[in-house]
Amino acid sequence: MLKAALHRLTRGSRPPSERRVQLPLPPTLPAALGCDAVGVPAEHGFRLMARLPRTGCVFADTDWWWWIVPAGSDLDLAWPSPARYVAGTAVPATEPRLIHWPEAPTPYTPPIPFYLMVCQLTGASPAWAPDGAPEALTPAGE
Repeated sequence: MLKAALHRLTRGSRPPSERRVQLPLPPTLPAALGCDAVGVPAEHGFRLMARLPRTGCVFADTDWWWWIVPAGSDLDLAWPSPARYVAGTAVPATEPRLIHWPEAPTPYTPPIPFYLMVCQLTGASPAWAPDGAPEALTPAGE
């Protein structure tokens, strides 16, 4: 529990000069788990959306697509570059607009399938560890 609290306090640090825009979540979609956002370069947006089994709210501008995930979806996960994890819904964007409304009654994209798809797209090995330190997965039998 202490680890999770420390994680919440430190994960929101960012450069002070970075311009942020609040993603306007639809008021009709309850976000009881809190919201964070994961951004990927726009060139990968359609490919990710087409391959995900379920997609929540997705916002886009000319450079980035932003998926809404439950708060804390970065706990014990190392999101690979060029993906960008943002605590909350204030993202570095110019004029993001809602481009996908979910079929489910919540704004969330399930974070684990999304994380695995981002890893596959970037060629990174999924990495998670119970102590929060990134740990690459190894093939079975090693």
